[in-house]
Amino acid sequence: MAGKTLEKMIDEQVKKWEMTRAEKKVKKGPLPNITISREPGSGGRIVAQKLAERLGLDLFHQEIIHEMAKSSKVSTRLLATLDERALSVLQDWISTFVDRNHLWPDQYLKHLMNVIGSIGKHGGAVMVGRGANFILPPEGRFRVRIVAPLEMRVENVAREFGVTPDEAKRRVLRTDSDRRAFMRKYFHADITAPVNYDLVINTGTVSIDAAVEAIIGALGR
Repeated sequence: MAGKTLEKMIDEQVKKWEMTRAEKKVKKGPLPNITISREPGSGGRIVAQKLAERLGLDLFHQEIIHEMAKSSKVSTRLLATLDERALSVLQDWISTFVDRNHLWPDQYLKHLMNVIGSIGKHGGAVMVGRGANFILPPEGRFRVRIVAPLEMRVENVAREFGVTPDEAKRRVLRTDSDRRAFMRKYFHADITAPVNYDLVINTGTVSIDAAVEAIIGALGR
């Protein structure tokens, strides 16, 4: 986890939320939470990083969210950062979400919904992967999907990880398959369906920087 333990990262994030709430800053219309779904090798991770930096938002990558969701202790701690009203609203939304989508949540999904829901309630976040676009309520979210042609994605993965094109293609196709299966299993949803997003960007024809600008423009910033 880039030299930083999960516990330390959570400590820092909780302190930041507490300080922000204490300062009660007045902002020009709150930004929605932004969810980034991406095809492997499309540059979505970089888009998320640059977007968070440009807008001054907290960034939660898929791996961090996944590690948080694996721990009931972390899930409980994040829920404890919410006031009673926010917690009640979150629990009502999760219950409605589960019923409407006919889900049968296991422990992992319960923790995942609590983690993403808690982050979402604090606001000001960019969340990458793990179905955040399905879990967060419609109000206060903006869902982005980053795609690119297969050939380009294979080239990017081969270059980034120093592997052969054949190995890069295997990695891309395996990750594609894993992510589709994850969404089907937990959300009964198609990760590739455009209707599940507010903005779909093809980095095969749009640069990373232009993608960031397009998202900021769509947000009216």
